[in-house]
Amino acid sequence: MIKQYLQHSLPTRHLLVLVSALIAGPVCATNGYFASGYGIKSDGVAGAGIAFAQDSLTVATNPAGLTDIGDAFDIGVDVFLPQRSAILEQGGAATTFDGDGVSTFYIPSVGFAHHPTPDLAVGIALFGNGGLNTDYSVNPFGRFGAQGAAGVDLEQAFLSPSIAYRIGGGQTVGLAVNIAYQRFKAKGIGLFGGFSSDPGEVSNHGYDSSTGAGARLGWTGHFGPYLTLGATWQSKTSMGRFKDYAGLFADRGSFDIPSTYGVGIALAPNSAWNVAFDWQKIDYSDVAAVGDDVASLFAGVPLGANNGPGFGWRDVSVFKLGASYRVNEQLTLRAGASTNRQPIPASQTFFNVLAPGVVETHLAFGGSWHIDARNVINVSYQHAFRKSVDGSGSIPPAFGGGEANLSLQENVIGVGYSYQLGVQDGS
Repeated sequence: MIKQYLQHSLPTRHLLVLVSALIAGPVCATNGYFASGYGIKSDGVAGAGIAFAQDSLTVATNPAGLTDIGDAFDIGVDVFLPQRSAILEQGGAATTFDGDGVSTFYIPSVGFAHHPTPDLAVGIALFGNGGLNTDYSVNPFGRFGAQGAAGVDLEQAFLSPSIAYRIGGGQTVGLAVNIAYQRFKAKGIGLFGGFSSDPGEVSNHGYDSSTGAGARLGWTGHFGPYLTLGATWQSKTSMGRFKDYAGLFADRGSFDIPSTYGVGIALAPNSAWNVAFDWQKIDYSDVAAVGDDVASLFAGVPLGANNGPGFGWRDVSVFKLGASYRVNEQLTLRAGASTNRQPIPASQTFFNVLAPGVVETHLAFGGSWHIDARNVINVSYQHAFRKSVDGSGSIPPAFGGGEANLSLQENVIGVGYSYQLGVQDGS
């Protein structure tokens, strides 16, 4: 069914252009560069959803959850407000650099779910998977010879058709096909061309884009009326190379999207309450451009080489706890918290002035107001507390030594709308 849908819809290339138009701003997401949650309802519980499906955006977390929701159309937008900065300490002096040249981003999400039979559900979702952005009007690398403003902009988006089937005994399996689009640009870092296998393909080429595909598998199991378990796995998404940045990223511009996996539990002690807990693992180290240590650069391995230097990110484990409370027929309230060990070691902060994805602890709140049986307004708010990482031996001797210190804080305001299909008006 998914294959038939894709064959008779817009050509894939056109779909990906649509994705790029909809995902209009980058996501400095809260778990490294991955989004903490997908959809406004998920945002309200800090992304806890492997065993707790709330709407059609469950496709982005665990496609097996489709059988647990009704036919629906969901749309939302997150207003993302990050605050990122860096401090370089050299020769006894410390200089602060503001990375907020662009400070407001709008990140939409769209989902649809339908049940052809009681045990079979299909859906499709369009969402921002993650990204990074910094924009320094005063170049932190200017003291080393870099010119102009500096920064990077990475945007990743998924279009995910999906299917879920209830196999019996309260067990459901699901599959989503991730059709991925990403684009990237870098500016003001041309000085690193002197350390590259392709010096002309490091900086100031505007946006380059690539596409790719992967898969997400999921399972949910209902054990009595109160307990649901879930598990999910997303493959590494193989992406085309950024040819215009073949001298920056390892393996001649390769930048795949890491694999992730996780498990979840949800409890429903009564008809009003749901409590969910997730553990998620993101394998950043499996992608050379992200996970390879920058130390190899100063040992003679150039940027852009096979298994060349990267940003030195380690794998991340994320713990999420969320709850929803149905106050009455019209109002549902949500809250949640999550934490992770940020991915950037203290020794790797110099390059990561461009990508300071270091926040760890997040709080979330949200709610839904049922206008009537069909129409629902959803809102959410997330705050990622300021996290600073001080470098340790981070600026290499080739650049005079010293330390690069990173700081990031985030606020996200979400507003969305859900339309419940198959509901009788006036019911």
